[in-house]
Amino acid sequence: MRFVFTRLFYLLLLVGFIPLSLSWGRPALRWATVAYDLLLFIFVVVDYRISRMPEEVRVERGIEGRFHLGTETEVRVRVSNNTRRGQTIILKDEHPPEMRLTSSREARLGVEAQTTAELRYGLVPPRRGRFAFGAIAVRYLSRFGLVWRERRIEQNETVKVYPNIRRAREAELKALGVRSLVAAHRRASWRGEGRDFESLRDYVPGDELRHVSWAVTARRGRLTTRQYQIERDQTIMIALDAGRLMTTRVEGETKFDAGVHAALALMSAASRGGDNAGLLTFGRHVEAYVPPGRGREHTDRVLEALYAQEPQLIEPSYARAFEFISSNCRRRALVVVLTELVDEEGSRELLKSLRLLRPRHLPLVVTIADRDLKAAVEDAPQNRNELFTQSVAEEIIHQRESALRRVEKEGGLALDVTTAALVPVLLETYIRVKEQGRL
Repeated sequence: MRFVFTRLFYLLLLVGFIPLSLSWGRPALRWATVAYDLLLFIFVVVDYRISRMPEEVRVERGIEGRFHLGTETEVRVRVSNNTRRGQTIILKDEHPPEMRLTSSREARLGVEAQTTAELRYGLVPPRRGRFAFGAIAVRYLSRFGLVWRERRIEQNETVKVYPNIRRAREAELKALGVRSLVAAHRRASWRGEGRDFESLRDYVPGDELRHVSWAVTARRGRLTTRQYQIERDQTIMIALDAGRLMTTRVEGETKFDAGVHAALALMSAASRGGDNAGLLTFGRHVEAYVPPGRGREHTDRVLEALYAQEPQLIEPSYARAFEFISSNCRRRALVVVLTELVDEEGSRELLKSLRLLRPRHLPLVVTIADRDLKAAVEDAPQNRNELFTQSVAEEIIHQRESALRRVEKEGGLALDVTTAALVPVLLETYIRVKEQGRL
């Protein structure tokens, strides 16, 4: 039994010291004070015993929507008082300690009869994954207001923290600008070198002769050009490497996290452009797979597949991943491989495995470069250690560039970009592929 005394108790105890201060030479007054204090403590014990939290007082936790990485989510602890008398309650919620608090998780509430009251506070998760809430600690005032009684309400629950889809969509809009908005509102088509016929128009200098419609030209008596629009309902397949090199941290997040962000931005752009996008994460084996699609339900499936994915300290198997894509994606697709390369062996396996995708699919290999690696070769070395560091960095950069050039030689596409430029460069490349009709 643990007593947490209230101000009323201390005030009554203080009242007992008044006759005690006047009891010098008056034993009867002293004994009366002792009896008063003894009765007060007995009354406290009785008050504690008879004061139980009514079953009609319910304490429940609720969460406003989903948790998303780096975004504040509101948590509510609601107290419902269905009794005939008011209740004074102190709440303290046991939130996941890894999450950052943006406001107090403790409050004192006065809940009138037949009403409800709420404690609200915000949490910001630092990473994706699962997080556990604990019990809700409750202190409620005893019947006569002398002590606080304590109770733990077990509301243990596990919540999922998903990738930040809003951040990905904002990055997509920032990278594509007007073209993305046009696709989103379906008010116009992206024009380019696609294969879908859109309309006829008069020939203007600079138009390619292969686009001239000679039958219509003969009928009209003037040169007429066929105008095309970018094909819709094409397929984008994103293969996200979850191997050891993707565990490298850049500006507080892993390269795998940067790849997740880029994948979501690309899927958002593809959906707005009328294309279907799928996702595959792989290490030694295929870890997660979401078939190509678009729409809100498809986005939910992608988020569900990604929230618990983390890179592992193992070498990725490009061959298994590309075999899986070849077996499950029969339609021609732009296969975007988000990965990282350092050594010659990894580059050799990637190049050898790309043959599993060609010629049916168009591979786009995107390596997430390290800004510090490029900075190491910018200045002249000042000592032996810097010379050694620079020579290693130059060798790694040379191997990466050599591997990417071989990808292009095999008929694929290749990008080597930093995390800051990853999303805009990737989306621009996607639009350029569509404009050129390469799918």
